[in-house]
Amino acid sequence: MNWTLAQRAEKMNPSVIREILKVTELPGIISFAGGLPSPQTFPIDAMREASERVLSQDGKAALQYAASEGYAPLREWVAQDLLKQGMNVSPDQVLITTGSQQGLDLVAKILIDAGSRILVETPTYLGALQAFTPMEPTVVSVDSDEHGVDAADLRAKVGTGADKARFVYLLPNFQNPTGRTMTEERRAAVAQLAIENGLPIIEDNPYGDLWFDAPPAPSLSSRHPEGSVYLGSFSKILAPGLRLGYLVAPKALYPKLLQAKQAADLHTPSFNQRVVAEVIKDGFIDRHVPTIRALYKQQCEAMLAALDREMAGLGLTWNRPAGGMFLWVQLPAGLKAIPLLDKAVKKGVAFVPGSAFYATHEEGGANESTLRLSFVTATVDQINTGMAALAAAIRESL
Repeated sequence: MNWTLAQRAEKMNPSVIREILKVTELPGIISFAGGLPSPQTFPIDAMREASERVLSQDGKAALQYAASEGYAPLREWVAQDLLKQGMNVSPDQVLITTGSQQGLDLVAKILIDAGSRILVETPTYLGALQAFTPMEPTVVSVDSDEHGVDAADLRAKVGTGADKARFVYLLPNFQNPTGRTMTEERRAAVAQLAIENGLPIIEDNPYGDLWFDAPPAPSLSSRHPEGSVYLGSFSKILAPGLRLGYLVAPKALYPKLLQAKQAADLHTPSFNQRVVAEVIKDGFIDRHVPTIRALYKQQCEAMLAALDREMAGLGLTWNRPAGGMFLWVQLPAGLKAIPLLDKAVKKGVAFVPGSAFYATHEEGGANESTLRLSFVTATVDQINTGMAALAAAIRESL
């Protein structure tokens, strides 16, 4: 049987990270590759107790089909919680999604035509590129630095007329892959630029609660409420296996996102929604998330100390994130991350080559001498051992 694939299917590519994760499953590999939350943070007892209450008190409704918009008490909680982001939204602007990844897929379906111009940071989240690419956009990378996307270059690339960008996709807080955070001044400049140019913002914020010492500045969406779609997730603060996220959209855009959601999966599992609503209804998040922050801060500090110790004199540079799950490493000139990965794996350590996170792989489009390190799933001992192994691989490659 010969299957004829749709043109959009030809645009789909496997996740480089998912392929690397297969390698990390080999015995003895210390992985700094995955963007996985630490299983130590999963509130198993709270989930078990909430599941029992949901099934005993309202089991029939929990196991039945439900509204596509999502479970009303959960939507109300999200709207209330977003006040801390400076956002004043109503529950009827909240759409519960099957992970925030689905939010990216819904945005792509309703905002992108073949050839549409969309703007992304340099580098950007690989999962977003995977969601956008099947819709066949023209993806334009905007210059970025340690403070976030560059406002001047963003202005230069908005475009006009038929070539005007449909939106800019941004991760202001502890960005995946770099771990950087957009400054207050940069947020103000980007939001003002977007308002002046009628440029929609897709703001992705799965890591915003994972700050170490101080919360980040208010969201971009709070500054451009009628021109923003905000994406959030319970994966990083509760558990990713729940596949529970949400988006917040202006009322003018919400109905189309809802229709796309209905076509995709009717609704996010109602049992999962009710269990999470039960867990968080009494302030559990405010008690639980600080324990995640403390753990991740300890692991980040251990990795930074190991980098300082093991990489001295090797010509590497790296950032010092203020939260989240990742940090970003620049290798010495001429040393490429993909060949280095092979040597590192042979020494028992894995990472993600940074080139996977660039929107274009044309000549000069991706920095092949960068890599992403995740510090949250390794113990301090594993971090120390893994960094020593990575340094050995780098020395052999110089």
